[in-house]
Amino acid sequence: MADDKKKEGAKAAKPAAPAAGNKGAAKPAAGRRSADKTSKSETAPGPEIQRTEPPRVKSLYDKEVIAKLQKEFGYKNPNQVPKLVKITLNMGLGEAIGNPKVIDSAIEELRLVSGQSPVVTKAKKSIATFKLREGQKIGAMVTLRREKMWEFFDRFVSFALPRVRDFKGVSPRAFDGRGNYSVGIREQIIFPEINYDKIDKIKGLNISIVTTARTDEEGRALLRYLGMPFRS
Repeated sequence: MADDKKKEGAKAAKPAAPAAGNKGAAKPAAGRRSADKTSKSETAPGPEIQRTEPPRVKSLYDKEVIAKLQKEFGYKNPNQVPKLVKITLNMGLGEAIGNPKVIDSAIEELRLVSGQSPVVTKAKKSIATFKLREGQKIGAMVTLRREKMWEFFDRFVSFALPRVRDFKGVSPRAFDGRGNYSVGIREQIIFPEINYDKIDKIKGLNISIVTTARTDEEGRALLRYLGMPFRS
């Protein structure tokens, strides 16, 4: 009798096999695992996008501007045609002497505008009148070359400048005598990359465009053909 009871207890403890109609009962766990895998793959960063075409303004320069400048100035060799070398964005902050945190916001705003990490500029000498010490942080700047330079130029003349209040064009005289052009921006908020609600204060910046032009006339023609809106 005791042996019969042990056998019956063992049978009761043994789990029953799933019924034929219940084959899908054990699948939810596998479904959760596949869902977890899907969510991980969706959140993982994808491969970096490779550029297949040059920037729009660079293509314009190669296809149209070179020929126009050769015709206008009589260049015999395409290598003589002026071109852009670099664009520098400089934000000087005198108030950083009393409030060093202003530098942090300037760096972030220049990074958004240029797509490149800026460097901090420091005072080269001490000036007691302005309470300025040598080596003190007084601004930020970034230098753009190659593709980033062309992309910034395109965004600057196509999107940023038209957002200036009562814009009538930039001065055609702001050249340095060697074909390089500089323009001052009073408000950094003309760049669409900057969120107006997140800025601490309005800041100005200076943009310098360096070219290989030998004269201001050649540099002015180059920028005009590239789309710089000079006022008449």
